[in-house]
Amino acid sequence: MMGVEHLRNLAITPGVEITAIADPVDASLGWAREALGARAVAVADFPDAESLAASGLVDAVVVASPNHTHREVLPPLFDAGLHILCEKPLATTVEDARWIADRATTHAGVFWVAMEYRYMPPAAEFIRHVHARRIGTLRMLTLREHRFPFLVKVGDWNRFAANTGGTMVEKCCHFFDLMRLIIRSEPVGVYCSGGMDVNHLDERYEGRQPDILDNSYTTIDFANGVRAMLELCMFADGAEHQEVFTAVGDEARLECLVPPGDLVYSPRTGYGNPKRPERTHVPVDAAALEAGTHHGATWYQHQRFAAAVRGEGPVEVTAADGLRAVLMGVAAERSTRECRVVTMAEVGYPPGQPTGSAASG
Repeated sequence: MMGVEHLRNLAITPGVEITAIADPVDASLGWAREALGARAVAVADFPDAESLAASGLVDAVVVASPNHTHREVLPPLFDAGLHILCEKPLATTVEDARWIADRATTHAGVFWVAMEYRYMPPAAEFIRHVHARRIGTLRMLTLREHRFPFLVKVGDWNRFAANTGGTMVEKCCHFFDLMRLIIRSEPVGVYCSGGMDVNHLDERYEGRQPDILDNSYTTIDFANGVRAMLELCMFADGAEHQEVFTAVGDEARLECLVPPGDLVYSPRTGYGNPKRPERTHVPVDAAALEAGTHHGATWYQHQRFAAAVRGEGPVEVTAADGLRAVLMGVAAERSTRECRVVTMAEVGYPPGQPTGSAASG
């Protein structure tokens, strides 16, 4: 699914030419060719990353393979010196995520982790306002996603935590990345309460029942004193807003609603006084909305990645950012299993590193 979304967005990204695709599954190659349409006749296909890397046909590659295969797929791409945009999560285990992050530090090309949510124009504008202190000093951040269940994927790989890292790694690394980006501090403790209460209960795969969370509350304390919460529900298909981000400072509250892509600014008015909310709409390119399912984010992200490849801009989402998001997800999964606060030190959270850079649409 994400590979196809990337193809559709690359097709409308200025200055980009799609030259090759690789996948060991024929059906996936077929979906890719369908997405390419008339362009497919000029696109080579390969059965694996090694043969694609050796072909000499590509300068940059998007890795959209199942989470647990990233550690296997990336070495030949590293060795070929290709520019790499790797889908989230970076990996499913701490060991693999650390290996990739370490290898990326010596990589000759660009290495970028695909944290699309940074690049939804309403989210980027929300971040800009918070960083500009429009709400005063940020004290609380709440990210909410009420959405549909996990989709069916090739070989049903996403039904098991061994392949995904668990829902808090697979799905929620986006939100943990956003927390660090918005708060501009590092997490110190995580408490997560979650369960598989509605989805997948009647599913069996070779006799095994899925073991992934379909809902959770996660609270995180950050080193600068800000508190953050993530509310996830994956059986709320009918929700008007799939994502709602809320930042509360000592002077005002700011909400981001996706869809429709509105910001709602609510300054403090004092008890009993009339409320004065201000609602503004953040536009998104219509073609970008049509090309993907992340409110245009994939298209905006590809433009920034392409700029970095050309040496015209920085790498905005590093392998170190991807590692931190994985570690936060691992801490949340552990907290859920053990019903306790997990300190980030327990999962070997890397101290003293810079946080991510602000993104804009």
